Amino acid sequence: MTLELHLSHDRNAGTVTTHEHIGFELGWDYAHYNVHLPAPYAQEPSPLRNGLLAGAATFGMRTLQPTRHVRKWLQLRLHAWLRGRSVELVQVTPHYLQQIDVTHCPITRVVLSSATLESTDASIDRVRSDAGYAAGNLAVMSAKANHAKGAHGFRDALGFVRQIEAESLGGIAGLTAAQWARTAVLCSYVERLSHAEACALPMLVLPPNRLRLFNPVQALQAFVSLQLATEGWSHRLSRFEDLLPGKDAKRAFQMFFHALLPRVLEAGRSAEPHEVRWAIEDAWRNPLALQRWTAFASQLTEAQCEHLVARASQRKLGTTRLDRVNDDQAVEGWNLDSRGYVPHTVLMRRRVSRARPVDVRPPARVPQQAHLPLQ
Repeated sequence: MTLELHLSHDRNAGTVTTHEHIGFELGWDYAHYNVHLPAPYAQEPSPLRNGLLAGAATFGMRTLQPTRHVRKWLQLRLHAWLRGRSVELVQVTPHYLQQIDVTHCPITRVVLSSATLESTDASIDRVRSDAGYAAGNLAVMSAKANHAKGAHGFRDALGFVRQIEAESLGGIAGLTAAQWARTAVLCSYVERLSHAEACALPMLVLPPNRLRLFNPVQALQAFVSLQLATEGWSHRLSRFEDLLPGKDAKRAFQMFFHALLPRVLEAGRSAEPHEVRWAIEDAWRNPLALQRWTAFASQLTEAQCEHLVARASQRKLGTTRLDRVNDDQAVEGWNLDSRGYVPHTVLMRRRVSRARPVDVRPPARVPQQAHLPLQ
């Protein structure tokens, strides 16, 4: 069947904006996985519904099986599209969401639920709120923690901790001082801090998988902390000490580690990964451990911290893989210039004749958003 498309007198007719194109492709992917759009989006006229209908006509019964993480991926994109937020789709895939998935909220430490509409439901947070949904900026936490955090960053969360402690409050926005402290540390990972300030922060929450660490000393801090999560840490750390520059640095590191280790051991050995992480995180609450870490880390420069982590990784002394990326790659797809929103651009302007056949195929795929540099 051939449909007839009539010219409109609207000067914007025939244009396709980035937002419209993203909506069309999202609807197309909903159809590809045969996942129903939630009401009322399945019925309201929009690029989203157009993509859904076009995809349904194209795929018919030849659809893909949606896994839990596929559904989460579609839900994330829909939520972002409705708010005009950008989603980088080269790296942020269902497999990526599976990699960052956790069983417990890193902020409140509750067991995460799924699709119960309760405050314990798992949600995906943009750790840096002025950036889009992009690789290196995402962490899974409870809906309660996500809503409380909102658009707050490192310094906001740190201010809440001080306010709660100074005024003897029970909490702010439903989070306690300890939970806001974890939020502050989480946010600090994706914010550029001075080397001195980063050296003075306790690792109250270990970095989530695939999160980007912008401060080299925190990468070193995570590398050392995670050693205690697996057996054989004594041998690995002994080899790590050999990489340290000079006797003073080695002595300072030993003094720090001997302050941190007993606090981890006091928690006992557990077979549950989340309990092991909590034991390491709680050990950092000890003032002596933090004081000695700061004394050790302050002897190193940012370049030395980065070099140490790289050399230790090359010698396979780490328990996790750490990849080095340059400054431009670190924020690729974050859309910092538009504060994480989809730029309002026109992708194409169609020339429309008085009558022409209309195909249900989607337009050629283009990047969901431009990859912008930090500055």
